[in-house]
Amino acid sequence: MAILPILCYPDPRLHKVAQPVQAVDARIEALVADMLATMYDAHGIGLAATQVDVHERVVVIDVSEERNEPLVLINPEIVWASAERHVGDEGCLSVPGIYDGVERAAAVHVRALDAQGKSRTIEAEGLLAVCMQHEMDHLMGKVFVEYLSPLKRNRIKTKLLKQQRDSRE
Repeated sequence: MAILPILCYPDPRLHKVAQPVQAVDARIEALVADMLATMYDAHGIGLAATQVDVHERVVVIDVSEERNEPLVLINPEIVWASAERHVGDEGCLSVPGIYDGVERAAAVHVRALDAQGKSRTIEAEGLLAVCMQHEMDHLMGKVFVEYLSPLKRNRIKTKLLKQQRDSRE
């Protein structure tokens, strides 16, 4: 397993739309293992393949306290979302150190293939539902800061570009 580099906003590769996985094979299994290792190493609760510059529809999530309940979603799609919505603070491994309120469906049902290629539907609410929606946004080329006002988004972009410049010096 390898720790993969995570793209940082405003990297344009974060805006690429991911393509469906054609087959759950050894390459996808290796990608999932590397993504899980990367997510745990970065202390995240979710990671989309887009964030590691692989533009296929793969997401890994673990919202458990013990960090021992990994969830793999391949070709995920929301098949139902509640009308009830909540605003909660979100962060992102691609937007380090930034947290802000985003409105999301309170509950979702997501159909996806698991790590073995079996189809399943997951009914999620709370943090898991938020995390699924957040990671699936990445697969569509959308970063959570795009839900914020243009002023906030520009401030975040400026701050992160400055941090990236400073870290290279």
